[in-house]
Amino acid sequence: MKSCKRCLYTDYHPLNSLIGDDGLCSGCRIHEEKDLLNWEERKDKLKDILHTYRNKNENNYDCIIPVSGARDSYFIVHTVKNVLGMNPLLVTYNKHYNTAVGIRNLANLRIQFDCDLMTLTVDPNKVKKITRSTLRRFGSIYWHCIAGQTVFPVQVAVKFKIPLIIWGAHQGLDQVGMYSHLNEVEMTRKYRKEHDLMGYEAEDLLDNEYDFIREEDILPFVYPDDREIEQIGVRGIYLNNYIRWDSRTQHEEMIELYGYETANQNRSFDTYNDVDCWMYNDVHDYLKWLKHGYGKALDQACREIRLGHMSRESGKELVNKYMFKEPENLGMFLNWLGITRNAFDYLVDEHRNPKFWKRSDDWSWEYLPYLNEPESKDSFEVRKPYTPFIQGPVGKSQDDSDKFILIGKGK
Repeated sequence: MKSCKRCLYTDYHPLNSLIGDDGLCSGCRIHEEKDLLNWEERKDKLKDILHTYRNKNENNYDCIIPVSGARDSYFIVHTVKNVLGMNPLLVTYNKHYNTAVGIRNLANLRIQFDCDLMTLTVDPNKVKKITRSTLRRFGSIYWHCIAGQTVFPVQVAVKFKIPLIIWGAHQGLDQVGMYSHLNEVEMTRKYRKEHDLMGYEAEDLLDNEYDFIREEDILPFVYPDDREIEQIGVRGIYLNNYIRWDSRTQHEEMIELYGYETANQNRSFDTYNDVDCWMYNDVHDYLKWLKHGYGKALDQACREIRLGHMSRESGKELVNKYMFKEPENLGMFLNWLGITRNAFDYLVDEHRNPKFWKRSDDWSWEYLPYLNEPESKDSFEVRKPYTPFIQGPVGKSQDDSDKFILIGKGK
């Protein structure tokens, strides 16, 4: 296993990071485009695309923006509506693992930008049935979230004949350099299945004799037929192909402008992303560590190193600080799903990656280190000394409690 000499990725990555003879991974090489491309020209190209889809009769929305109570939702809506003058319909999939911070952020997003918002809340019994299946079959408690987040906007686009969907950053481009910004890659069903959904479409969950999942259970997660998509002309573009993407800087601007709420998280130093979910940087990230040998803190450290926000050594220190933490909210998840800790441990142990885990003499699990020190270090410039992510404003609502919130009051 080879390590990139600039960031912390190795050539073992679920999205297939490649390390060249110069010691740099493909993600770092593509990231260099951020300092080379003419972003004003890229933004003008984006404006031309948006102009094509602007509803001239004002009898429909101009585009769809998938949002949540975290991630880059505020920045995307701010850019598309306030900067570029589009009239978006916001759509969100209710992930069921909602925090009070996320509920408030989503309510504030709707209010601050004066936008219509459509929400899909799937029957909790169906979600739990699917989650039991995905946990057992491929070690994921988050499949339903990703499936819902990536299909509901497409379903709405087809139903309401709104062809343009605007997403934030393409994960494959931003993390491992799967594409160049100049490729202007768009959202596809194929990428969604192979990478986002770990190779499983909703229909694939039916082919199992143990889980008793029926067609009506998966209906909310089924991707529209290709003929429907072609008839409407649905396409999904990524803003990071046209705007220089810097998640930390963007969030801090949104904190100042709109009061976006932040939160400390168990397995991450990033207080901005995924604060709407009890599970993402906790149990879900713990499972990622078991399967892939690293957690979200490493993804975030690589991002910050490339952007010149921290040194490689600072990144390693943060990764080692957070990667070994046990999940704090596992009891909450077990109560919600209705299984025991022993059952959970049995299921997840089936998915431990032998590249990173082995049984010790006393039959406990022993972790085999992910990070290998490269032979030489790159003289990549750290543009400013690393400072911790800030703790932004913290609100209060009637939903404020340490439990999943299915339907919240917001403010």
